[in-house]
Amino acid sequence: MNTKIIKGIFIVSMGAASYGVLAVMVKLGGQDGYSTGELTFSQSFIGLLLLLFFNMGRNVAKPQVEQRKIPVAQKWKLMLGGIPFGLTSSFYYLSLTYTSVSVCIVMLMQSVWIGSVIDFVINKNKPTPNKIIAIIIVLAGTILATNLFSSDIDIDWRGIFWGLMAALSYSVSLLVSNNVATGYPPLSRSLYIIAGSATVVTLIWGYSLFNQFDPSVLWKWGIPIALFGTVLPPLLFTKGIPVIGVGLGSILASIELPVSVTMARIVLGEQINISQVLGIILILLAVVIMNISYLKPSKSH
Repeated sequence: MNTKIIKGIFIVSMGAASYGVLAVMVKLGGQDGYSTGELTFSQSFIGLLLLLFFNMGRNVAKPQVEQRKIPVAQKWKLMLGGIPFGLTSSFYYLSLTYTSVSVCIVMLMQSVWIGSVIDFVINKNKPTPNKIIAIIIVLAGTILATNLFSSDIDIDWRGIFWGLMAALSYSVSLLVSNNVATGYPPLSRSLYIIAGSATVVTLIWGYSLFNQFDPSVLWKWGIPIALFGTVLPPLLFTKGIPVIGVGLGSILASIELPVSVTMARIVLGEQINISQVLGIILILLAVVIMNISYLKPSKSH
Protein backbone atom coordinates (compact mmCIF):
# COMPACT_ATOMS: atom_id res chain seq x y z
CA MET A 1 0.00 0.00 0.00
CA ASN A 2 1.58 3.27 -1.10
CA THR A 3 1.86 6.47 0.90
CA LYS A 4 -0.84 8.20 -1.14
CA ILE A 5 -3.42 5.51 -0.27
CA ILE A 6 -2.45 5.57 3.42
CA LYS A 7 -2.85 9.35 3.43
CA GLY A 8 -6.26 9.04 1.75
CA ILE A 9 -7.41 6.49 4.34
CA PHE A 10 -6.30 8.80 7.16
CA ILE A 11 -8.06 11.84 5.62
CA VAL A 12 -11.39 10.03 5.12
CA SER A 13 -11.18 8.49 8.60
CA MET A 14 -10.70 11.96 10.11
CA GLY A 15 -13.72 13.22 8.19
CA ALA A 16 -15.86 10.39 9.55
CA ALA A 17 -14.53 10.91 13.08
CA SER A 18 -15.45 14.61 12.81
CA TYR A 19 -19.05 13.64 12.15
CA GLY A 20 -18.81 11.19 15.03
CA VAL A 21 -18.15 13.83 17.69
CA LEU A 22 -20.90 16.12 16.37
CA ALA A 23 -23.84 14.51 18.19
CA VAL A 24 -22.04 14.67 21.53
CA MET A 25 -21.34 18.39 21.00
CA VAL A 26 -25.00 19.07 20.22
CA LYS A 27 -26.08 17.08 23.28
CA LEU A 28 -23.69 19.12 25.45
CA GLY A 29 -24.99 22.33 23.90
CA GLY A 30 -28.52 21.29 24.85
CA GLN A 31 -27.38 20.58 28.40
CA ASP A 32 -25.86 24.05 28.38
CA GLY A 33 -29.35 25.50 27.97
CA TYR A 34 -29.47 26.18 24.22
CA SER A 35 -32.46 25.10 22.14
CA THR A 36 -32.36 22.85 19.07
CA GLY A 37 -33.15 25.89 16.91
CA GLU A 38 -30.28 27.91 18.35
CA LEU A 39 -27.76 25.11 17.85
CA THR A 40 -28.94 24.27 14.32
CA PHE A 41 -28.97 27.90 13.21
CA SER A 42 -25.57 28.65 14.76
CA GLN A 43 -24.04 25.69 12.89
CA SER A 44 -25.45 26.83 9.54
CA PHE A 45 -24.63 30.50 10.06
CA ILE A 46 -21.05 29.97 11.27
CA GLY A 47 -20.49 27.27 8.66
CA LEU A 48 -21.57 29.67 5.92
CA LEU A 49 -19.25 32.39 7.24
CA LEU A 50 -16.30 29.97 7.46
CA LEU A 51 -16.85 28.69 3.91
CA LEU A 52 -17.18 32.26 2.63
CA PHE A 53 -13.88 33.13 4.36
CA PHE A 54 -12.13 30.04 2.94
CA ASN A 55 -13.40 30.80 -0.56
CA MET A 56 -12.16 34.37 -0.35
CA GLY A 57 -8.76 33.15 0.87
CA ARG A 58 -8.59 30.58 -1.93
CA ASN A 59 -9.40 33.21 -4.55
CA VAL A 60 -6.62 35.46 -3.27
CA ALA A 61 -4.08 32.64 -3.07
CA LYS A 62 -5.08 30.95 -6.36
CA PRO A 63 -6.88 33.47 -8.58
CA GLN A 64 -6.71 31.04 -11.53
CA VAL A 65 -9.49 28.99 -9.88
CA GLU A 66 -11.83 31.85 -10.68
CA GLN A 67 -11.64 30.86 -14.34
CA ARG A 68 -13.96 27.99 -13.48
CA LYS A 69 -16.80 30.00 -11.97
CA ILE A 70 -20.02 28.12 -11.34
CA PRO A 71 -22.81 29.24 -13.73
CA VAL A 72 -25.82 30.93 -12.14
CA ALA A 73 -28.15 28.02 -13.00
CA GLN A 74 -25.82 25.57 -11.25
CA LYS A 75 -25.57 27.88 -8.23
CA TRP A 76 -29.34 27.75 -7.83
CA LYS A 77 -29.29 23.96 -8.17
CA LEU A 78 -26.63 23.73 -5.47
CA MET A 79 -28.63 26.03 -3.17
CA LEU A 80 -31.77 23.93 -3.71
CA GLY A 81 -29.59 20.89 -3.07
CA GLY A 82 -28.68 22.43 0.28
CA ILE A 83 -32.27 21.98 1.50
CA PRO A 84 -31.82 18.30 2.49
CA PHE A 85 -28.58 19.24 4.30
CA GLY A 86 -30.49 21.76 6.41
CA LEU A 87 -33.29 19.26 7.02
CA THR A 88 -30.79 16.59 8.09
CA SER A 89 -29.31 18.86 10.78
CA SER A 90 -32.76 19.92 11.99
CA PHE A 91 -34.16 16.38 12.16
CA TYR A 92 -30.97 14.89 13.63
CA TYR A 93 -30.76 17.45 16.42
CA LEU A 94 -34.48 17.07 17.13
CA SER A 95 -33.92 13.34 17.49
CA LEU A 96 -31.14 14.03 19.99
CA THR A 97 -33.57 15.90 22.24
CA TYR A 98 -35.69 12.75 22.63
CA THR A 99 -33.19 9.90 22.62
CA SER A 100 -29.58 9.00 23.33
CA VAL A 101 -26.65 9.68 21.01
CA SER A 102 -26.20 5.93 20.53
CA VAL A 103 -29.75 5.36 19.31
CA CYS A 104 -29.77 8.56 17.27
CA ILE A 105 -26.61 7.70 15.29
CA VAL A 106 -27.94 4.19 14.64
CA MET A 107 -31.12 5.69 13.17
CA LEU A 108 -29.03 7.98 10.97
CA MET A 109 -27.18 4.91 9.69
CA GLN A 110 -30.47 3.71 8.17
CA SER A 111 -29.36 5.85 5.23
CA VAL A 112 -27.38 2.72 4.24
CA TRP A 113 -30.58 1.07 2.98
CA ILE A 114 -32.69 4.18 2.38
CA GLY A 115 -30.14 5.30 -0.22
CA SER A 116 -30.61 2.00 -2.08
CA VAL A 117 -34.39 2.46 -2.08
CA ILE A 118 -34.06 6.02 -3.43
CA ASP A 119 -31.63 4.79 -6.10
CA PHE A 120 -34.16 2.14 -7.16
CA VAL A 121 -37.09 4.58 -7.26
CA ILE A 122 -35.25 7.35 -9.14
CA ASN A 123 -32.72 5.49 -11.29
CA LYS A 124 -34.47 2.09 -11.50
CA ASN A 125 -31.27 0.41 -10.28
CA LYS A 126 -32.29 -2.89 -8.70
CA PRO A 127 -30.38 -3.69 -5.51
CA THR A 128 -27.75 -6.40 -5.92
CA PRO A 129 -27.88 -9.58 -3.79
CA ASN A 130 -25.08 -8.07 -1.67
CA LYS A 131 -27.17 -4.96 -1.00
CA ILE A 132 -30.27 -7.01 -0.11
CA ILE A 133 -28.23 -9.07 2.38
CA ALA A 134 -26.70 -5.86 3.77
CA ILE A 135 -30.13 -4.26 4.22
CA ILE A 136 -31.39 -7.30 6.18
CA ILE A 137 -28.26 -7.19 8.36
CA VAL A 138 -28.70 -3.42 8.97
CA LEU A 139 -32.30 -3.93 10.10
CA ALA A 140 -31.27 -6.80 12.39
CA GLY A 141 -28.41 -4.69 13.76
CA THR A 142 -30.77 -1.77 14.33
CA ILE A 143 -33.13 -3.91 16.40
CA LEU A 144 -30.21 -4.97 18.60
CA ALA A 145 -28.53 -1.54 18.75
CA THR A 146 -31.71 0.28 19.80
CA ASN A 147 -32.95 -2.43 22.22
CA LEU A 148 -36.19 -2.18 20.29
CA PHE A 149 -37.92 -5.14 21.93
CA SER A 150 -36.40 -4.83 25.37
CA SER A 151 -39.01 -4.40 28.11
CA ASP A 152 -36.42 -2.65 30.29
CA ILE A 153 -35.91 0.23 27.85
CA ASP A 154 -38.36 3.11 27.54
CA ILE A 155 -38.04 4.21 23.90
CA ASP A 156 -39.27 7.67 22.92
CA TRP A 157 -40.68 7.11 19.45
CA ARG A 158 -40.30 10.80 18.63
CA GLY A 159 -36.54 10.27 18.70
CA ILE A 160 -36.88 7.24 16.40
CA PHE A 161 -39.13 9.16 13.99
CA TRP A 162 -36.89 12.22 13.72
CA GLY A 163 -33.84 9.96 13.42
CA LEU A 164 -35.43 8.19 10.45
CA MET A 165 -36.34 11.54 8.89
CA ALA A 166 -32.70 12.61 9.30
CA ALA A 167 -31.59 9.39 7.57
CA LEU A 168 -33.98 10.06 4.69
CA SER A 169 -32.84 13.65 4.16
CA TYR A 170 -29.19 12.57 4.60
CA SER A 171 -29.62 10.03 1.79
CA VAL A 172 -31.05 12.76 -0.47
CA SER A 173 -28.16 15.09 0.44
CA LEU A 174 -25.65 12.40 -0.60
CA LEU A 175 -27.49 12.08 -3.92
CA VAL A 176 -27.15 15.84 -4.41
CA SER A 177 -23.44 15.80 -3.52
CA ASN A 178 -22.74 13.14 -6.13
CA ASN A 179 -24.80 14.59 -8.97
CA VAL A 180 -25.01 18.41 -8.90
CA ALA A 181 -22.23 20.59 -10.38
CA THR A 182 -19.61 17.94 -9.62
CA GLY A 183 -17.02 19.43 -12.00
CA TYR A 184 -16.44 22.56 -9.94
CA PRO A 185 -14.14 23.27 -6.95
CA PRO A 186 -15.37 21.59 -3.71
CA LEU A 187 -15.08 24.81 -1.70
CA SER A 188 -17.29 26.69 -4.17
CA ARG A 189 -19.86 23.89 -4.30
CA SER A 190 -19.94 23.64 -0.49
CA LEU A 191 -20.50 27.39 -0.16
CA TYR A 192 -23.70 27.36 -2.23
CA ILE A 193 -24.96 24.11 -0.70
CA ILE A 194 -24.54 25.51 2.81
CA ALA A 195 -26.14 28.81 1.70
CA GLY A 196 -29.24 26.81 0.76
CA SER A 197 -29.01 24.83 3.98
CA ALA A 198 -28.74 27.99 6.11
CA THR A 199 -31.76 29.45 4.31
CA VAL A 200 -34.02 26.49 5.03
CA VAL A 201 -32.79 26.24 8.63
CA THR A 202 -33.63 29.93 9.15
CA LEU A 203 -37.11 29.38 7.68
CA ILE A 204 -37.74 26.34 9.90
CA TRP A 205 -36.46 27.82 13.14
CA GLY A 206 -37.02 31.54 12.48
CA TYR A 207 -40.10 31.86 14.67
CA SER A 208 -38.54 30.11 17.68
CA LEU A 209 -35.32 32.11 17.22
CA PHE A 210 -37.32 35.33 17.25
CA ASN A 211 -38.67 34.34 20.67
CA GLN A 212 -35.49 32.80 22.06
CA PHE A 213 -31.98 33.45 20.80
CA ASP A 214 -28.84 33.87 22.90
CA PRO A 215 -25.99 35.21 20.69
CA SER A 216 -23.42 33.47 22.91
CA VAL A 217 -24.39 30.18 21.24
CA LEU A 218 -22.58 31.37 18.09
CA TRP A 219 -19.10 31.31 19.62
CA LYS A 220 -19.67 28.76 22.40
CA TRP A 221 -21.13 26.00 20.20
CA GLY A 222 -21.63 27.41 16.71
CA ILE A 223 -17.92 27.46 15.84
CA PRO A 224 -17.03 23.89 16.95
CA ILE A 225 -20.28 22.38 15.61
CA ALA A 226 -19.87 24.15 12.26
CA LEU A 227 -16.22 23.13 12.03
CA PHE A 228 -16.84 19.44 12.76
CA GLY A 229 -20.23 19.18 11.06
CA THR A 230 -20.24 21.61 8.13
CA VAL A 231 -16.69 22.40 7.06
CA LEU A 232 -14.22 19.58 7.80
CA PRO A 233 -16.10 16.37 6.77
CA PRO A 234 -17.13 17.46 3.23
CA LEU A 235 -13.68 18.86 2.51
CA LEU A 236 -11.88 15.78 3.88
CA PHE A 237 -14.20 13.38 2.03
CA THR A 238 -13.83 15.31 -1.22
CA LYS A 239 -10.04 15.18 -0.89
CA GLY A 240 -9.68 11.59 0.32
CA ILE A 241 -12.36 9.52 -1.42
CA PRO A 242 -11.07 10.14 -5.00
CA VAL A 243 -7.71 8.72 -3.84
CA ILE A 244 -8.97 5.52 -2.15
CA GLY A 245 -12.19 4.90 -4.10
CA VAL A 246 -15.91 5.00 -3.27
CA GLY A 247 -16.06 1.48 -1.80
CA LEU A 248 -13.31 1.87 0.78
CA GLY A 249 -14.41 5.48 1.34
CA SER A 250 -17.96 4.37 2.24
CA ILE A 251 -16.63 1.74 4.63
CA LEU A 252 -14.31 4.22 6.36
CA ALA A 253 -17.12 6.80 6.54
CA SER A 254 -19.03 4.37 8.79
CA ILE A 255 -16.33 4.97 11.44
CA GLU A 256 -18.70 7.77 12.44
CA LEU A 257 -20.88 5.17 14.19
CA PRO A 258 -18.36 3.65 16.67
CA VAL A 259 -16.72 7.05 17.25
CA SER A 260 -20.06 8.63 18.13
CA VAL A 261 -21.07 5.76 20.45
CA THR A 262 -17.64 5.73 22.14
CA MET A 263 -17.69 9.51 22.66
CA ALA A 264 -21.21 9.28 24.10
CA ARG A 265 -19.98 6.65 26.55
CA ILE A 266 -16.88 8.60 27.60
CA VAL A 267 -18.22 12.17 27.61
CA LEU A 268 -21.92 11.74 28.41
CA GLY A 269 -21.73 8.50 30.39
CA GLU A 270 -24.33 6.75 28.20
CA GLN A 271 -24.64 3.06 28.99
CA ILE A 272 -23.84 0.65 26.15
CA ASN A 273 -24.82 -3.02 26.59
CA ILE A 274 -23.71 -6.15 24.72
CA SER A 275 -26.82 -6.14 22.54
CA GLN A 276 -26.04 -2.62 21.32
CA VAL A 277 -22.40 -3.50 20.62
CA LEU A 278 -23.48 -6.53 18.55
CA GLY A 279 -25.99 -4.38 16.66
CA ILE A 280 -23.34 -1.78 15.84
CA ILE A 281 -20.95 -4.51 14.64
CA LEU A 282 -23.70 -5.89 12.37
CA ILE A 283 -24.36 -2.46 10.87
CA LEU A 284 -20.64 -1.98 10.19
CA LEU A 285 -20.53 -5.47 8.63
CA ALA A 286 -23.45 -4.51 6.39
CA VAL A 287 -21.60 -1.42 5.16
CA VAL A 288 -18.62 -3.61 4.22
CA ILE A 289 -20.85 -6.14 2.40
CA MET A 290 -22.66 -3.39 0.51
CA ASN A 291 -19.40 -1.90 -0.77
CA ILE A 292 -17.28 -5.03 -1.16
CA SER A 293 -17.77 -5.14 -4.93
CA TYR A 294 -16.11 -1.72 -5.22
CA LEU A 295 -13.00 -3.05 -3.49
CA LYS A 296 -12.26 -5.65 -6.14
CA PRO A 297 -9.51 -4.50 -8.48
CA SER A 298 -10.67 -4.02 -12.05
CA LYS A 299 -9.33 -6.55 -14.55
CA SER A 300 -6.94 -5.20 -17.13
CA HIS A 301 -7.78 -5.92 -20.78
